[in-house]
Amino acid sequence: MTDSTKPTLLIVDGHSLAYRAFYALPVDSFVTRDGQHTNAIHGFLSMLISLLGKEQPTHLAIAFDISRFSFRTRDYPEYKATRDETPSEFKGQVPLLQEALAAMGVPTITKEDFEADDILATFARRGREAGMRVLVVSGDRDTIQLVNDDVTLLYPSVRGVSELKRYDPETVMERYGIRPEQYPEIAALVGETSDNLPGVPKVGRRPRSSGSTSSAASRRCSSERMRSPARWASRCASTAATPSATDD
Repeated sequence: MTDSTKPTLLIVDGHSLAYRAFYALPVDSFVTRDGQHTNAIHGFLSMLISLLGKEQPTHLAIAFDISRFSFRTRDYPEYKATRDETPSEFKGQVPLLQEALAAMGVPTITKEDFEADDILATFARRGREAGMRVLVVSGDRDTIQLVNDDVTLLYPSVRGVSELKRYDPETVMERYGIRPEQYPEIAALVGETSDNLPGVPKVGRRPRSSGSTSSAASRRCSSERMRSPARWASRCASTAATPSATDD
């Protein structure tokens, strides 16, 4: 049960939610006279205002990536190398969004050589250690591993950013059949992407086998994976064709 007497820290993955807002709203309906698209900005701010009204956090921060490059790309140059280029209509919206947030008095946080995910994880841990109730808002499923009794993930639905599904440890177990801290192991086994956005290739997906694995077995394993990734990993990972990841 949530302790409503605790202070609440709300931390948001800025790039993740802005990118989802971009795909949720028609790009041509939000454009200034000089040609700057603003659908991601509009969707993000609408989501944030609604979220602040609903959750009433005592503390708030929004984390952003600085670039695609970090310590991970130095250690592993192929990290996220298969991702498509950022849509031209999205470019320029993040700096404008950051300006809008600054005008609203909302703190934004970046750190050279690190991703927004790293900032979220750090603040989630520090917030919990400080006795806070922590709400992490992100469309990146990697953040499932942050969930615990004091940290709840608010994950956007396939409809964009207007509806957020709450993930606590019980919800993660019900949805995936694993504890939150086990999620990275399962995601690695099934070759699942973290955010499953339009235009983002499914990294690590295994091709369908035309030989030893029958189509019936493949369908059975695919169904197994959707019901319980943990069982899928133990029974089917070595032979089954991996279906594309699906949103909640």
